[in-house]
Amino acid sequence: MGRNKYYYLIRLQYLGFRYSGWQKQPHQRTIEGMVTKTLKFVLNGQKFKILGAGRTDAKVSAANTAFELFLEEAPIENYGKFLDDFNKNLPPDIRALEFSEVDSSFNIIQHAKTKEYVYLFSFGAKNHPFCAPYMANFQENLAIDLMKEGAQLFVGTHDFSAYTARLRANTDVMRTIDSCEIRPNTLLTANFFPTTSYALYVTGEGFMRYQIRMIMGALVQLGRKELSIREIKESLYEDNNAQLTFVAPGSGLLLNHLEFK
Repeated sequence: MGRNKYYYLIRLQYLGFRYSGWQKQPHQRTIEGMVTKTLKFVLNGQKFKILGAGRTDAKVSAANTAFELFLEEAPIENYGKFLDDFNKNLPPDIRALEFSEVDSSFNIIQHAKTKEYVYLFSFGAKNHPFCAPYMANFQENLAIDLMKEGAQLFVGTHDFSAYTARLRANTDVMRTIDSCEIRPNTLLTANFFPTTSYALYVTGEGFMRYQIRMIMGALVQLGRKELSIREIKESLYEDNNAQLTFVAPGSGLLLNHLEFK
């Protein structure tokens, strides 16, 4: 007779500056590793496994992401108490937001979802050091209006093979971006932030490794006049030969919202 299985979805947010990304790695501090370590204590030896909604790179943060928790031995009886115990034992830069039960048909990887990423940045004078975990700083003047124009080019379905690292054979490089725009930053504020800062908002179903950071990198190069609007257009053509090398720093990137359809 098979064991009963229990499936839960846990919403999570974290500041990624201290961590080497989501995925557990030997001899590295990761979000998955810290979550697993905390669950071992909270679940008091009960067998479990977890599966994240996706990977984030080193120093990348998340305001709203999720992971799936699988249990076999017994269900969680008191959701509120579990969430309280989980948060009390997590480090201060990781917080569980919500806890809900799902059924066996739910698959956090394969289930259709929309992700909204935000890349926070400023340019010109060097930022206060306290900004480092939240915002990238480019210490030259950037043509921000040109960058705003360039951001619109990424909307739609394009060949994004130039916007990923270590491209593997059979990777689906045709990706769809629903929206891509640069706005004044109103998402995060602090008295040590520069007077003016900006946020690149990108929304879509799925992204390749470094895709958002390389889009941001291309826009920075556009703002520096190292790339042109025409070159960015051509980099999105199918079977393009563009060689883009600038990956914007991870600490400016934030997974702002994750929605399951």
